[in-house]
Amino acid sequence: MADQEEDFSSLPLPDRFTHKNWKVRKQGYEDAAKTFETTPDESDPAFRPFLLDSGLWKGAVADSNVAAQQDGINALCAFLKFGGPQACIRSRNATVTPIAEKGLSSTRAATKQSALEALLLYIELDKSDPIIDDLLPSLNNKQPKIIAATLAALTSIFHAYGIKIVDPKPVLKALAKVFGHADKNVRAEAQNLAVELYRWLREAMKTLFWNELKPVQQQDLEKLFEAVKQEPPPKQERLLRSQQVARAASSSAQQDDDAEAEVEEDQPVEIDTFDLAEPVDVLSKVPADFQEHMASSKWKDRKDALDALFTAANTDRIKDGSFDDIVAALAKSMKDANIAVVTVAANCIECLAKGLRRGFAKYRGRIMPPIMERLKEKKQSVADALGAALDAVFASTGLSECLEDILEYLKHKNPQVKSETLKFLIRCLKTTREAPSKPEVKLIAEASTKLLTES
Repeated sequence: MADQEEDFSSLPLPDRFTHKNWKVRKQGYEDAAKTFETTPDESDPAFRPFLLDSGLWKGAVADSNVAAQQDGINALCAFLKFGGPQACIRSRNATVTPIAEKGLSSTRAATKQSALEALLLYIELDKSDPIIDDLLPSLNNKQPKIIAATLAALTSIFHAYGIKIVDPKPVLKALAKVFGHADKNVRAEAQNLAVELYRWLREAMKTLFWNELKPVQQQDLEKLFEAVKQEPPPKQERLLRSQQVARAASSSAQQDDDAEAEVEEDQPVEIDTFDLAEPVDVLSKVPADFQEHMASSKWKDRKDALDALFTAANTDRIKDGSFDDIVAALAKSMKDANIAVVTVAANCIECLAKGLRRGFAKYRGRIMPPIMERLKEKKQSVADALGAALDAVFASTGLSECLEDILEYLKHKNPQVKSETLKFLIRCLKTTREAPSKPEVKLIAEASTKLLTES
């Protein structure tokens, strides 16, 4: 028997990985891990057989013997840790699914921990997208324990890397379904994942899945969210390998540069619901008789058409398309004698500008002057709607694009128009993403100085 064991130990590692005797496989995994740990760098020949045949790792992480499996996953972790990005890229397609199905749900705590570490290493060495893509199908597994274990792993991944590294959108899309699972452990892990995502996203996370939950599920989550609201903004706890290299480089630079890098890292993550939302095809939802009703002599018909447009356009993100005719109708509505029509038209402009963002910039020149001309309206509710529309149009463009029109309307003969335009300019200066140029500052200063002489 001793002679046989001696023969086994002399076999090449790949042959031992596929041996029919689990003890031989187990020893092979252990020896492989030790070999990887002692390699001088990622180009060492020891990695080559395992880079060329990723199937070796598929068998190791899903080994039918639980003791051997534990060492197989440990060997994979060593392979990734010391083999670098190529070890990650060459093996992940073969290993993530079996890790989810066989490793994360293991009855052995050490195996579960190693399986999670392998996933974290895969992300650390390259990027998260391929790993998340391979994990999500496990949320549809027939075995509740696999679904629960996958949800727990996703929670740990977000906790470690945050949403700058791991895109939360695909996970949020899949989350609502698991909340309705019959197994209580699955539902509990779904709650844990939702709370972790709320740490990072706050209310923005509700854009994608909230409406698909039952009221009682929403209430339960809201109670859990309350505790999170008191916490400071979360920070990325585990660095990518590329970030580790950058930090090491910065540590050898000047102390001032080091401090600046530290400040930048500590900035909390700001999330925009626009980035999470799916684009909605608003044009397909606009009534076919919209233009006909907008041309009606009855103000009620015009308002009804605008109400229908508002209902369609009142969404977080709008799919780009040709809105020329609609914008032309909205611009014309700024001259409407009925203030209710003007107000709803302004609301529609605001929704379109917010939903299209930069896609609305091409309409700025056609829509901004009519809105500013209507600033003569003294009723506060109308003025507020016009102001909100202007703010949304400005956010879709920038100060340089808007400044010419703003300066022109600061010369308007109507004092109300001048006053509201000045308020708009102040809001623009407070929110602009780019500081005005020196010539622009001069123009703004000259226009403001002239206004000081106004009675």
